[in-house]
Amino acid sequence: MKKFELLAASALVMFCTTPAFAQTAAPSAAQEADETADSDIVVTASKRETTLLDTPIAVSVTSGKTIQDAQIRDLIDLQTVVPSLRVSQLQSSANTNFIIRGFGNGANNAGIEPSVGVFIDGVYRSRSAAAIADLPNLKRVEVLRGPQATLFGKNASAGIISIVTAEPAFKFGGSAELSYGNYNAFVAKADITGPISETVAFSLAGNYNRRDGYVFDAGLNTDSSDRNRYGVRGQLLWQPNADLKFRLIGDFDQIDENCCAIANIVAGPTAAIINGLAGGRGLDANNPFSYVTFSNFPSSNDIKNYGGSLQGDYTMGSLSLTSITAYRKVDSLTNQDSDFTSANLISNNSQDLKIDTFTQEIRLTSDFEGPLNFLVGGYYFNEKINQQNDINFGTQFRPYGDALIRGATGNTLNVALLEGTFGALEGAPTRYVNTFFRTGDGLDEAYRLADESFSIFGTVDFKITDRLTLTGGINYTDDRKQFRTNIISSDVFAGINFNDPRYAPFRNQLILGGALAAGVPLAQAQAIALAGQNNPAQNPLNGLRGLQFLPPFLNVPNSVEPGRTSDDNVSYTARLSYKLNSNLSVYVTYATGFKASSVNLSRDSRPTPADLVRIQTAGIATTNLTSGSRFAGPEKSRVYEGGIKGQFPGVAFNIAIFDQQIEGFQGNIFTGTGFVLNNAGAQSTFGIEFDGSYSPSKAITFNAAVTYLDPVFNSFVNGSQFSPTFGVVPANLTGLRPSGIPEFSVSGGWTFNHEFSNDFKMFLRGDYQYNSPVIISEGLPQFTRSIQSLNMSLTGQFRKNLEVSVWGRNMLNAQYLTTIFPSVAQAGSLSGYPSQPVTYGGTVRFKF
Repeated sequence: MKKFELLAASALVMFCTTPAFAQTAAPSAAQEADETADSDIVVTASKRETTLLDTPIAVSVTSGKTIQDAQIRDLIDLQTVVPSLRVSQLQSSANTNFIIRGFGNGANNAGIEPSVGVFIDGVYRSRSAAAIADLPNLKRVEVLRGPQATLFGKNASAGIISIVTAEPAFKFGGSAELSYGNYNAFVAKADITGPISETVAFSLAGNYNRRDGYVFDAGLNTDSSDRNRYGVRGQLLWQPNADLKFRLIGDFDQIDENCCAIANIVAGPTAAIINGLAGGRGLDANNPFSYVTFSNFPSSNDIKNYGGSLQGDYTMGSLSLTSITAYRKVDSLTNQDSDFTSANLISNNSQDLKIDTFTQEIRLTSDFEGPLNFLVGGYYFNEKINQQNDINFGTQFRPYGDALIRGATGNTLNVALLEGTFGALEGAPTRYVNTFFRTGDGLDEAYRLADESFSIFGTVDFKITDRLTLTGGINYTDDRKQFRTNIISSDVFAGINFNDPRYAPFRNQLILGGALAAGVPLAQAQAIALAGQNNPAQNPLNGLRGLQFLPPFLNVPNSVEPGRTSDDNVSYTARLSYKLNSNLSVYVTYATGFKASSVNLSRDSRPTPADLVRIQTAGIATTNLTSGSRFAGPEKSRVYEGGIKGQFPGVAFNIAIFDQQIEGFQGNIFTGTGFVLNNAGAQSTFGIEFDGSYSPSKAITFNAAVTYLDPVFNSFVNGSQFSPTFGVVPANLTGLRPSGIPEFSVSGGWTFNHEFSNDFKMFLRGDYQYNSPVIISEGLPQFTRSIQSLNMSLTGQFRKNLEVSVWGRNMLNAQYLTTIFPSVAQAGSLSGYPSQPVTYGGTVRFKF
């Protein structure tokens, strides 16, 4: 009933506000998206240049000018003006998770392709591409909501983020910019463009962006979560005639940062041990927003991202042929103190990740004068991932493990006693002496993934009348992956099988001692010990399994698991759009989407329960092997959507009402050392989206956006959730609301400009964001997130080419946690990522 009430209310608002549309002829805030004299907003959401009014797709457009004035540096900041978009920074500088309408995954598991595709100038970025403000001559960012698989060849089951930059110009021009802010933030940017000849133009740009960390690492007496990155980008445009042009783009950027700080949220019973090992300064307990952390070595991020693309466009009368060829490479070397304390528990948790991606797209588009037009194309994707990981015990893990074992057994057991006992029962008393939790032991990991896919797609637009258009689209995708692992465990303790028959006498004595301590008579206690010594469920050593988190690994492929996935799918779109008049258009859409299987490239990769049985039958199981997932099957999405768009003098608005569902949604939970990857049976969201702007005069513009989302796990029997005591545990999430998705997201903004003279203008802008409270992670209802954020800027423009600005972001000092996960080897403790504090500064910009 609530959905229908909201539907009726939104329709009432829409029609009741219609008489107010006839206002003065000032452009709306959204209309600056194309930054041309044309008042229409030009977008490429349909892979054609069309106006926003004539694009029957739910799309939010943020102009380059808005991004510049609001000091939006990353896609993380973009969510302050696009309420349907959620973005969170994760473990490293290169890991960002995008969520649209409550759907999204990916992040720092390289084998998981995101459900939200990111494109820059038509080139798919297979992994996180967060930085946008350093792109020169940024024109706009389009956020397409809902399945977009018909026109986009890779991973568009939840939506698309399309970033568009300007081509080189045949007129000399450029800009230079310097910014300085708190935390010694310094940004320098410069670009130049112009002709080389009558048919060739170029552009060249460079940027440098650094900032001290806003978090103090008291364990190392230095700051962390700093910023240190630079990049260069060059373009050549060859246009020999009006019908043919080629655009060549090459870029390189590098990140070298100490990121990203993690705070202690809950200090469990292990905190006292850690503080004792670290001289009383192990962690800042239960204080996530002190922006103080403790480490024993700095987290490092050395990331290189580079590549090039060649786009060719050829017009043949009423037909246009476009080809985009691209090669991208990511080299990412990271290391993190993943126990997040100043005790030397984990001495190394490094990752050397290399991603090589080749893509080729070709499409033919018609522009006939008649009622029928089409777009047909193909897309090829080839990617190779080479990942090396290492995690090793530090110098203090052995005394830490000894303290945990003593505490769990009431000082009955300790590390040395266990080493001697297990060795003696195996007939080799010295076998394990000084080997449990030995410094430098751990996992040595290697992963390989090869992904090859192709898509054939097409759309047809048929004008039934001058105002009524029927659109049909289809996409066939074939995706094949091969993956292999080579993981070696040197963690001796994790390789001990507590249920080994040779240990039965030891288990007998432990059970007997416990029974006698409880006052059980001797004869009865002996019977209990005899019955329980070979029963795994009654094994008194089970309480120590939490310290076996780096067990021997069953590598893939093996005789049961081939290490391959093969998926194919047909997605389609049916849309009816009607232009009521030159100011109003409406549309209804039914569309499906697809994303192929994702692979769990982490140390928590495990065989499925069914495969585990076959593995045990085949006799190839490793010690302490448990079930989990090697990969998650494909996602298949569908959406029913209706919308109305309006553009009047001084007023513009868009309303979309939708019901969207993804079958097999790929859930991905970070466990602190790896990932649990599985498929939900189905997740759906009913929602209403509104965004609009109002300009009562040329000097003033107001804009607002509201998103209502009602998501639910329709079916998720084999889900997972957090337990403060046991970490990530299986759970049936069917019927529950997915975590992290606010019911209401609201953003509003204003711009005010005043011309004091021909030589001086002033611009004031601000934007406000609000998200209703929401549970951050399944299983932890006590932790919620609510966001209220205010950003402002004031700019003075002198002689139209010199600008001086002051700005501030998060001026209300909103504090919230973006992600929560179990602390590594610290049962009962939780860690998480705190939000960024207030930032402010000034900018000088010169254009010529």
